[in-house]
Amino acid sequence: MRAPIGFRISNRRKSLKISQAALARLVGISPSYLNLIENNKRDVGGALLQRVALHLNIDIDDLTGQAEQKLLQDLEEAYAEPMVESLPFQPDERRQMVAQYPASAQAMARLHRAYTEAVASADAFADRLRSDPLLSQLLHQVLSGVTAVRSSAEILEEVADLDEGERDRFLASIGRETRNLGAVARNLIGHFENASASRRSVSAAREIDDLLIERTNYFPALEAAAEGLRLDVERHGIFGPESLVAALETQFGVRIAIGGPPPSGPADFPGQYRYFPELATMWLQGATTLATRQFQLARLYGELAAGSVIEAELGEAALASPAALRLARRALGSYLAGAMVFPYSRFLGQAETTGYDIDQLRQTYYASYEQVAHRLVSLRRPGEEGVPFGFLRSDPAGRLTKHFPLPGLLLPYSGHACPLWAIYGAFRTPDMPVRQVVRFSDGSRYLFVARTVQRRAAAFHEPPVMASVMLACNVLHADKTVYAQGLDLGNTGADVEVGPTCRLCTRSNCASRQEEPLAPAPGRENLRTALVPNGFALGEGG
Repeated sequence: MRAPIGFRISNRRKSLKISQAALARLVGISPSYLNLIENNKRDVGGALLQRVALHLNIDIDDLTGQAEQKLLQDLEEAYAEPMVESLPFQPDERRQMVAQYPASAQAMARLHRAYTEAVASADAFADRLRSDPLLSQLLHQVLSGVTAVRSSAEILEEVADLDEGERDRFLASIGRETRNLGAVARNLIGHFENASASRRSVSAAREIDDLLIERTNYFPALEAAAEGLRLDVERHGIFGPESLVAALETQFGVRIAIGGPPPSGPADFPGQYRYFPELATMWLQGATTLATRQFQLARLYGELAAGSVIEAELGEAALASPAALRLARRALGSYLAGAMVFPYSRFLGQAETTGYDIDQLRQTYYASYEQVAHRLVSLRRPGEEGVPFGFLRSDPAGRLTKHFPLPGLLLPYSGHACPLWAIYGAFRTPDMPVRQVVRFSDGSRYLFVARTVQRRAAAFHEPPVMASVMLACNVLHADKTVYAQGLDLGNTGADVEVGPTCRLCTRSNCASRQEEPLAPAPGRENLRTALVPNGFALGEGG
């Protein structure tokens, strides 16, 4: 659902007692076009939206309603739950709740998140009951103990002519088995407690998403620290792997080992790099690319030299779970490295000059495609913003492994996205960019650009690791990018009609649907029923 930007413009204009004709003249459009915008019949964005915000003396975020969009998306998931989707909700009920009762809407979103967390916990324990061999053994011991106690008790109860010695033996057996049962029960409880303590919080990724949206994926303290750190590195030469190696050795006594087995642990250690603090050694696999070496050395230097800055950001984030704290620390370390490799103003200027051409930018900075895409997402400095992008990464099985949210674009938090998205089409043409203009059922339109990336294999027996990464931006900003060249952005008839996921998509006529929707349209509840309703099967070859 799109935020009512036009209504906000109209309300703000009226509160300032500015006529429609006057505002149209100030921003350089006709009054009739402004009237269409204010009635939410025309999209507005880019430079025009900035001019409107400037003359109305209002922040762009207040006009676009980014926080409201996030809340609307959360409610969209909550209302799609099977237990509530059949209730007779009004078509615009969610939007009205967010607009009129934001605290109640937030409460419902939090309750749904807690419910999702509880369901995931129940599923995790159910999986343990089915598959954990230790748990199966403990349960078998419980059943065996209960059977032994019951047998002895039945003999004592039913056999009247037992002598004193036999009765004592059965009583001793009951006592022994109950003590064993107590020990097994304690082991069982401890097993669950340890599993629960070590299990990753199901909301950790959501916490990171909330942090990024709250900060618009821009951390000024890290940007400022990165500028100083890059200057420190450049005292050892032109910024790159060699100067980073020199800076790490000179300032922190860190030795860099490239190739061969890791200095500690098994030779087949899974991974391309690892820092061994006890040995003051950074090990990188010999197969790592120049881009990987540069980025990981910058990340290590940043974490050693500006660890206090990272910890200060984590302290302000108030993350609830240890897993979220660990993931956030890693994400901020990567952010700092990206800010060092791609200096903000210089990189933004080159991005705008090249039309955000990722391949051209990666050549300039000796970086990977994914590293450049990451940095483009973080160009959100107030007054010096780049095109607002969202970011997704998928493995070949279609599972989303990383994403940076874009307000207004409903991205799944886990699992799979819509099978029609370019992020999956990119696997059919490796190393070639794939672009598409998509339209969601609410009318919102986005430009998707995707490409496969691949990690080098270190040995013959090691298969290459492939993934697909995708950038997404609102079609209002698409003409600023090289990827819109040759596309008729005004022709909605050429759009690819998509949804967020099959379960959340409302398009009942989609031939690519893989799952039933959580909220099927009336009369379309049985989209994927059997061809033979009575249950009789036909032969495969018929």
